[in-house]
Amino acid sequence: MEAADLIVFLVLALAAEILGTLGGFGSSLFFVPIAGFFFEFHVALAVTGLFHITSNLSKVVLFHRGISKRIVLYLGSASVLSVLLGAFLSTRVEAKNLEIILGVFLIALSALFLLKSKIVLKPNKSSLVWGGLSSGFAAGLLGTGGAIRGLALSSFALGKEAFISTSALVDLGVDLSRTGVYFFEGYFKTVELSIILWLALVSVVGSYIGKLILNRISEDQFRKVVLWLILFVGIATVCTVIFKY
Repeated sequence: MEAADLIVFLVLALAAEILGTLGGFGSSLFFVPIAGFFFEFHVALAVTGLFHITSNLSKVVLFHRGISKRIVLYLGSASVLSVLLGAFLSTRVEAKNLEIILGVFLIALSALFLLKSKIVLKPNKSSLVWGGLSSGFAAGLLGTGGAIRGLALSSFALGKEAFISTSALVDLGVDLSRTGVYFFEGYFKTVELSIILWLALVSVVGSYIGKLILNRISEDQFRKVVLWLILFVGIATVCTVIFKY
């Protein structure tokens, strides 16, 4: 990757990490389509997995108070099981089709939350298990499932820090699992070590900046801005696929 491209990529990755921290659902919702502009989609999945491991470790350290062990048990177990299936299936689907599915997924999800802002699941084991299964599968197949996991977590009335740290701990298990599948499938063959190291630094800095900003903004206002950004990214992803192929 050329120096100019690397700088642009890292700046966008930093923005994705800050937004993902503030939104509470992780950076992958923004980072996967961003990485897709610079790498072949299967490679983008691999880079996202590594980026998210350091990102989630940072969040667990920075927002460690209030982690719900019960939620981690049910949501995390279901997520780890289904992410393996999603990651395995990603090896059997063409990159073009995965990119289109990702774009449509982002558009549909953001539109749903914008139109139905009061969607809330029942705070029970069933919601955690189904939320974990669906978010894990999406993470393995498309590289991002944080928004679905966020929907499941939102019904449990967790505080900001508890929400972020609990989600990050679950996501850490998801990322470790799917990254292992990506590694054995050869997704990392063309990834430069220097890019991984830069992204590790970006994930820590972005998480810290996100924490500093978190207490200075209105959650409702920021939520709407994030959803509109996700909608835009989804549309841009679909348009890029159309022009690329």
